[in-house]
Amino acid sequence: MSYFNSHRQTLRISLAVPLFGFSLLSHALTFDEALNLAESHAPELKAQSAKVASAQALKRSAGQLPDPKLELGIENFPINGAEQYSLTQDPMTMRKIGLMQEFPNERKRKAAADAAQAGADVAATQMQIEKLNVLKETASAWIERDAIERELKLVGSLNQENRLFDAAVQAKISSGKGSLADGLIPRQEAVAIDDLESELIARRSKAIVELERWIGKAADEPLEGSVPDWPVEQSMLSHELHRHPELMLFDSRGRELDAEVNEEKADKIPDWGVELAYQQRAPQFGNMASIQFTFGLPVFSESRQEPRIFDKMAEKEALDAEREATIREHNAMLESDIAEYQRLKDTLKRQKEVLLPLSDEKIKLTLADWKAGKASLADLASARRERIETEIKTIEIQSSLNLVAVRLHYTNFPGAKP
Repeated sequence: MSYFNSHRQTLRISLAVPLFGFSLLSHALTFDEALNLAESHAPELKAQSAKVASAQALKRSAGQLPDPKLELGIENFPINGAEQYSLTQDPMTMRKIGLMQEFPNERKRKAAADAAQAGADVAATQMQIEKLNVLKETASAWIERDAIERELKLVGSLNQENRLFDAAVQAKISSGKGSLADGLIPRQEAVAIDDLESELIARRSKAIVELERWIGKAADEPLEGSVPDWPVEQSMLSHELHRHPELMLFDSRGRELDAEVNEEKADKIPDWGVELAYQQRAPQFGNMASIQFTFGLPVFSESRQEPRIFDKMAEKEALDAEREATIREHNAMLESDIAEYQRLKDTLKRQKEVLLPLSDEKIKLTLADWKAGKASLADLASARRERIETEIKTIEIQSSLNLVAVRLHYTNFPGAKP
């Protein structure tokens, strides 16, 4: 066996094991299963889920009354004179225990509760954005790997064709109708095919690593099935665009800022507090009780509350402008992706219906001319390479079409899994 034939056999074995050998040992990984695994295994989603739980926990305390305060102390303790350092001689000396409770105004407490609710909504919306991103990246990684493996299967069939091609060339040389130099061409073709296999195998390893980032060790399993045929209609996508979490996030953040503005405005309303105290004096004197009230005095609002209110309102204005910019950006991306999708769809149709049949026809005609002595072996080899390139390009165009469909579904559609 020649070095080239041995090398091809080794590559074919290395290709067959990952593509077909595992099917006997483990189940195949479908597109939907990959998305399900990403939802449960992606660390990005676990991190965001913890943030959602944190924001939900804060809601329970927002708007509640502050904790009461316990007061312990000694009042009117003499430090000189005849009663110096005595707790029992002076009738004014008292041991005090008291309880104080502050009451922020109702508007402030409601604004704090609204801000916490909006913060929880922001965290939940960010969770949806992260989920869409994870699903999009997982889908793209699955599609990339699937395209590479289909190209590898194609290369495997090319090896078999090349052996038949080599046999035909050797037969013609043996009959005295071909030159010895012609025998080198199939071997050169074999080396080119081997190089392509090696490149694809390396790309396949990289694709598995990328998929493993999102779904873990299941990325090593063989693939099965195809990508869903999502509807790609500009009118539907444009209609649903406002529901995308990236745009809904602006609404949640807007409500959060509105609540913070209300909280700052409520700070201009006085808070109040109450304190109840019991004072114990010496046994020869009577004990006492007291109650007192405290009131806030926001008399300098122009230099304290008003600047903070202005700051929050400016943030809200900036947020509204960012929302408008994001809407325009999404619309532009949508129109661009729709145009690219249609271009790839038309190109794929031409590849399948025109170019692939033409390349097959060219090989048949060139092969007939070569057998009749009307064409050189180099012409035949060139025709075969054109067909290989056409078939590989067809797979790549299909993959690009699927990737654009994924981007449309997960970037411009509120979407969930198919």
